[in-house]
Amino acid sequence: MKETIWRPYTQEKTAANPIKIKKAKGCYYIDEEGNRIFDGISSWWVNIHGHSHPYLAKKLSEQMELVQQIIFAGHTHEQGETLAQRIVELLDNQYPKVFFSDNGSTAVEVGLKMALQYWSNHHLKKNRIVAFKNGYHGDTFGARAVTDAIKEPTGLSENMTDVHFITAPLANDPISQESSIKELKDLLSRFNDIGAFIFEPMVQGVAGMKMQDPSTLNKLLKLAHEHQVITIADEVMTGFYRTGKRFAIDYLKEKPNIICLAKALTGGILPLSLTLCQQKIYEAFYSDDKTKALLHGHSFTGNALGCAVANASLDLLETAETKTNIKNIENLHKNFMKEIEGDNKYEIRVMGTILAIEFKNQEKAGYFNSLSETLSQFFISKNMLLRPLGNIIYLIPPYCTTEEDLLPVYQALKDFIRIHI
Repeated sequence: MKETIWRPYTQEKTAANPIKIKKAKGCYYIDEEGNRIFDGISSWWVNIHGHSHPYLAKKLSEQMELVQQIIFAGHTHEQGETLAQRIVELLDNQYPKVFFSDNGSTAVEVGLKMALQYWSNHHLKKNRIVAFKNGYHGDTFGARAVTDAIKEPTGLSENMTDVHFITAPLANDPISQESSIKELKDLLSRFNDIGAFIFEPMVQGVAGMKMQDPSTLNKLLKLAHEHQVITIADEVMTGFYRTGKRFAIDYLKEKPNIICLAKALTGGILPLSLTLCQQKIYEAFYSDDKTKALLHGHSFTGNALGCAVANASLDLLETAETKTNIKNIENLHKNFMKEIEGDNKYEIRVMGTILAIEFKNQEKAGYFNSLSETLSQFFISKNMLLRPLGNIIYLIPPYCTTEEDLLPVYQALKDFIRIHI
């Protein structure tokens, strides 16, 4: 036994000792020995403005003096109301109802419940769900049931509902695009009880930052809507400019019925998530019959501190400086891609502030590929936090990251390729 803490996504028996962080500032951790460690993954994709941002700290401190936590059933507060209205407006008032929860998994749980109960409230049994192969939607039971990227060895979430996984329409891959359309058409012709289609728009994160073709994704959504299937966009990772646009669905003409948001929502300060839906979804729950209500909630639903820093994060996110920084990171990624692309031993892809390199070896690509250990050890030795997804290394840095911060990382990537690939 190494310690009392049981860590996430960690095989405790074989894992190295955790690095103790004493402080974090900007895009760097500082460990107890004073080493600066570049946070190339925004602390699991949440910290978009950098660590210890003074504006976020100020707004959090101000809220501490007012309201920290109240029950959100039968009560409300200004920060929650403001946040809900701002998010609705950012999504062009197409999703007028906002349900609060705690994290990405619970945002997805809420979205799935909304979709399936929508049909139940209409006295229809449509509990079959379609999702993408290699998709990831969280670790709670419902979210895990529609997840294919990391197979749960226990099978605990299997058979919770009927889920069918179809091929994701990958960018620059006509075969996957054709398969995706064909597979959905086949399912829609075979089953009349498909209630929901859930997807990560434009980028499948845990699958290895797999990027999608927007035209084909549009066709899939149009097909689903023509067959009265509720569509759910899991924007937990892709939201708030990660893909270069404010939301990944901004690449699409056809819009989903439900959107799930979390991770970067609070700038990486506190857990908070939102599930937004179109008016027609909400109306199926609006009734004199209490059994038709969405009977879901969390103790910390609409936490005032989380809402305060989420509003502060939105303030920063919409500044010209942040938008310029996002574009600069994307341009730096693209320049680096041009510099190293063309080698058949790996594939490099970029979208917005996301850069991924998929290395080819004799093993099956994916989360359990053993190259992950080699990659981890190499970048840890360079004081760089780049947590690989199996044989795929990726960068998704905070928006405060500069060229000076990124150039050593690009060099380290080139060094890894020279030494190990």
